[in-house]
Amino acid sequence: MKVKYFIVSALLLLVFSAFPQDNLYTSYSIPDDLLENANAVVRKSSIDITLKSASEMHVIEKRVVTVFNKQGDDNVDAIVYYDNNERIIELQALVFDAFGKQIKKIKKKDFKDVSAVDGGTLYSDSRVKYLEYTPISYPYTVEFISETTNRNTAFIQPFYPVNDYHLSVESSSYNISYPQGIAVRTKEKNFENLDLEKEELNSSISFKVKNVEAIKPEDYSPSFSVMAPRILVASNQFSLEGVKTKVESWNDFGKWMYHDLIKNTHDLPAGTRSAIQSLVEGETDDIEKAKKVYQFVQDKVRYISVQVGIGGWKPFNVSKVDRLGYGDCKALTNYTMALLKAAGVESYYTVVYARGSQRSIEKDFAAMQGNHVILNIPQENGEDIWLECTSQKLPFGFIGDFTDDRDALVITPQGGRIEHTKKYEVEESLQTIKGTCNISNEGAIEAKVTVVSKGIQYDDKYWLESETDRDLDTHYKKRWRYINGLSIDAMVINNDRDNIEFIEDVSFKASNYSKIIGDRMLLPLNVLNRNRHVPDRYRSRKLPLQIKRGFKDVDTVEIKLPTDYKIESQPKNVSIENKYGSYKMELEIKDESTIIYNREFIVRDGDFPKEDYDGFRDFYKEVSKQDNAKIALIKK
Repeated sequence: MKVKYFIVSALLLLVFSAFPQDNLYTSYSIPDDLLENANAVVRKSSIDITLKSASEMHVIEKRVVTVFNKQGDDNVDAIVYYDNNERIIELQALVFDAFGKQIKKIKKKDFKDVSAVDGGTLYSDSRVKYLEYTPISYPYTVEFISETTNRNTAFIQPFYPVNDYHLSVESSSYNISYPQGIAVRTKEKNFENLDLEKEELNSSISFKVKNVEAIKPEDYSPSFSVMAPRILVASNQFSLEGVKTKVESWNDFGKWMYHDLIKNTHDLPAGTRSAIQSLVEGETDDIEKAKKVYQFVQDKVRYISVQVGIGGWKPFNVSKVDRLGYGDCKALTNYTMALLKAAGVESYYTVVYARGSQRSIEKDFAAMQGNHVILNIPQENGEDIWLECTSQKLPFGFIGDFTDDRDALVITPQGGRIEHTKKYEVEESLQTIKGTCNISNEGAIEAKVTVVSKGIQYDDKYWLESETDRDLDTHYKKRWRYINGLSIDAMVINNDRDNIEFIEDVSFKASNYSKIIGDRMLLPLNVLNRNRHVPDRYRSRKLPLQIKRGFKDVDTVEIKLPTDYKIESQPKNVSIENKYGSYKMELEIKDESTIIYNREFIVRDGDFPKEDYDGFRDFYKEVSKQDNAKIALIKK
């Protein structure tokens, strides 16, 4: 043990010596350009990775961060994960005041130690140690050092010199060394505006960046995870929980996953197999069979996260899910696949990055990627069907913004292939409004409206089905918050899962909707779908414009005018068309007491240069202006 301690101490001393102490811990030595927009500055950061073999990895990390305010506290990033395969050898942190004087030392035993997963996880051997430090004053500086060893080499830490908004970097370096016989691949992304130093030798690769200025978040820009500079790193030979493989392509990767992680889990009990075959008996259409199986899964199982050892990637056995009635995304997807196979329907386990950032699997870099699993049902004629197997509420074939429009890895017995998940086009993400409004002589309004939402607009609303009446009342008052004194009379909602439509029937009333001035009444025309959103203004836009998902709204509202008034003047019809979308408003005079308000608003998704942002903002400003248009009535 004494020899081991000496080796560890020597390694840490070597890391320390790479960092000159002059001005490293005082906040007053930071260049002015790195202070702009920064909540914190990474003074120096180094990651040194040694692949000793395909089944042993050693990592030493040092990070010195100066924090200026409470928002920058999280950028200290003094966190280390560990489990049965990854051990922490050394861990410590030193805290310095603004003048570089050491004021605190935190040893390994003083770090908080908690489960690395949330309460939705059934059980897990993954834990995390993190620094919990409440600063006396700002600015302060933290020096964090960790040393770990890991028997799993499937996941090699990437180089993320900047991992957050409002964070600048003075110097950050990354080095990986490896023995003969192991091939290491790297992929560089988003370094176009940075000076990246790279040195590649026979058995090591090193990277370094300096003076990276902080980025401010801006509305309608790509997700930070997509924009951030990063270098992906992978070894062709690796080990995961003792399972070794060699991977050079996605085809290789898919074969390994299917044959080593998935295939031997398909032990569906005979009784369940017979039940599924009886369920689809007489059905000749594969899609209809799949719908019945999907409903069977939704009725039988529930989602609970499970992350133990290789369980982070290997699903439960199908028999276990069948017996217990629960599983994580891997287990439930695999279970659904096995049931579909029993029904004679082909489907494939698919790895994807989930959530709204639309991050894709890197199609030209085969390595452990993704954070979620869904199911692919291939279609010879037409779009493939994608199933979210963890939800008990989503309709068959609907994945929403959780996994839409991104590259995913489809796993087949023959190998892996990259496919693109469902993209909801503008015309599919449709909301239609049909309503009637009666305006009294006193300016009060009574309205009835039917709202039908599809596509991504369905995704925005289907959760309302499980809300209480009280919560629904609050929701609708918030939706029409521009109507003062609104009172809900009736609410009926219908989640049509077969047609993937969400239908809302709502009645409401409000006094003083219209403004009366002498003999005149000013009546706002857009009662039910008024756009009040105008994107923020930026004097000097830095980031490109990205509209992630388009949509289409079509409104037809019949307005009954007050009996004592007639039309004095009305707005002209409007038609706007540009690269960002379109807007149309038409008034139709049905008779002397009735007008029809027609509105169509389309926003198109796409990527645009930063110079287009002002035009996009102007488009929304004009829509907001037109949505506030009024018709002038005068007493008869």
